[in-house]
Amino acid sequence: MTMRIPVLGYVAVALACASLVAAGPPAVTLQNSPRVNDLLRAGNLYLSLQDAVALAVENNLDVELQRYGIFLADSDLLRTRGGGVVRGLSYNIGEAPTGIGGPASPLLIALGNRFGASTVPTNPSELGLLGGIQSNLSVLGATPLSNGPAVPSLDPALTGAWSWNRQTVPQNYLAQYGVNALVTGNMLANAGVQQGFSTGGQAALAFSNSRQSLNTFHSDYSPFTASSLGLTVTQPLLRGFGRGLNRRFIRIAANERKISRLLFNQQLIATAYGVTRLYIDLVGLSEDVRVKQQTVELAERLYADTKAQVEEGTAAEIEVTRANAQVSAAQQDLIGARGLVEEQEAILKNVVTRKGLYDSAVAAAHIVATDPLRVPDQDQVEPVQDLVSQALANRPDLGQAALQVENSTISLEGARNALLPQIDLVGMMQNSGLAGQLNPLAVGPDMTFLGGYAGLLGQIAARNYPSYGIGVQVNLPLRNRVAEADAARDEVQLRQSEIRLAQLRNQARLEIEDALIAMRRARASYQAAGATRTLQEQSFAAEQARFEEGISTGFFLMQYQNLLSQARSTELVAKASYMKAQAALQRATGGILEAMGVTLDRALKGRQ
Repeated sequence: MTMRIPVLGYVAVALACASLVAAGPPAVTLQNSPRVNDLLRAGNLYLSLQDAVALAVENNLDVELQRYGIFLADSDLLRTRGGGVVRGLSYNIGEAPTGIGGPASPLLIALGNRFGASTVPTNPSELGLLGGIQSNLSVLGATPLSNGPAVPSLDPALTGAWSWNRQTVPQNYLAQYGVNALVTGNMLANAGVQQGFSTGGQAALAFSNSRQSLNTFHSDYSPFTASSLGLTVTQPLLRGFGRGLNRRFIRIAANERKISRLLFNQQLIATAYGVTRLYIDLVGLSEDVRVKQQTVELAERLYADTKAQVEEGTAAEIEVTRANAQVSAAQQDLIGARGLVEEQEAILKNVVTRKGLYDSAVAAAHIVATDPLRVPDQDQVEPVQDLVSQALANRPDLGQAALQVENSTISLEGARNALLPQIDLVGMMQNSGLAGQLNPLAVGPDMTFLGGYAGLLGQIAARNYPSYGIGVQVNLPLRNRVAEADAARDEVQLRQSEIRLAQLRNQARLEIEDALIAMRRARASYQAAGATRTLQEQSFAAEQARFEEGISTGFFLMQYQNLLSQARSTELVAKASYMKAQAALQRATGGILEAMGVTLDRALKGRQ
């Protein structure tokens, strides 16, 4: 009973892989999922954060690429079950673009004390902001591991051959055959089956038939048929011996099958995090448009008040010019802020749809983000050690790296086995038969083999003429520098992969620490920015009252307007920074998919 379960399970996996490969991967479709149309209303694309992530799971092309990677792994497993070597996987993961709200975001550039000045973009966005980058998660390095001793073909193969020829050879010695030209007719009909085994052995069963006719009296039978049924078995005793050794590629392919799913999971995490970051930045940029709109309204109000004071004769004419310049600068900032939102929308659309901006309805739609920026009153963060434990248990990049190290260990077994001498045990067993018609030219023929093909088969079945043999073949190289170098290199690469795995684990801990620091810093910045914004509102209100009473000038009120606008934008940056740090912590612990309601089974099918 203990042997039946793994064997049945292995057969089930093999049959599943074979059916997948036979059916072939699904055809490529570049049509957006129905959810896109469901969220399009009146020219707007209404998106919550979970909607954006769900669209990316269904449509993102980096995710779709990883879905096909699973079919590659299944085909490799099928290949190795036939005795082939693994062809390998791609360990590249696509990251979402940085977007407009990244480190170079204008929101992070202090406006300072300016008067009638604005920023004007002179170049389109850099490609780094628009396109994603590729992260390679391989820990094995660029040089492939050695294959070690060849694995016999584990799939049976039928062989067959048929030939006929007639040959006439003139003779210079009449007594040899009794004729001056020897005419021979030959027909061969052979069949066989070959099979390799996971022990390293190979077996060949051959059924050979030859029919010959001669025009000489020296042959008692003409035509006659000779047949044999023989079995030859070759079994390595050192190099190439053992089930574990000859099934190593199957074990590696089975691990790669797991790795392909972990890579898909990691791609989902990278995409979900990227979409979250782009969405948060879009909300921040959209809210900054409202800040800039408020600044325009304040500037226009100041302009109107200043113009009234000038008309009343209580203010100098230059104050109107200054107020008008402030309006123009505020309008310029508003135009720039709206342009940034449009660019961020275009980037996000390209990430969450298959056709990107080729879909005219999507390209023309304005994204309405329905989830605002929100900082909770308190951080609900577990102890660092608990977070690290979650990361080590849940992060697919660490899981697939550990499997790569295991594959390196398995491959090293083959490299070390190639150092052993080649000693093969060879055994053969054969039964033969002969039957034919009497040669009318023969003198005193022997009647032993008189008969047809059925009699010949009877001789083989009765084992009337058996042959046996056993032997040992030895190939002992005096030096084996190729195998020595391969084994040494594979062992070094194993050590390197172990180091890279340790680096990944250290990186996971660092990412958690960094996200926690970023959350603490962003919360402190948000609290300080909120206090600053409140004080600037109060300062602006007080200065405006002084201006209305004629105590202050428009110049000073403009400065307070700029400081208030800057304080509001800074508060938005702090909010967005906190939410992105929170998402980074979820990515670092491997919990972002659960937080976004993404299930792996549905994502594999392209649904969410």
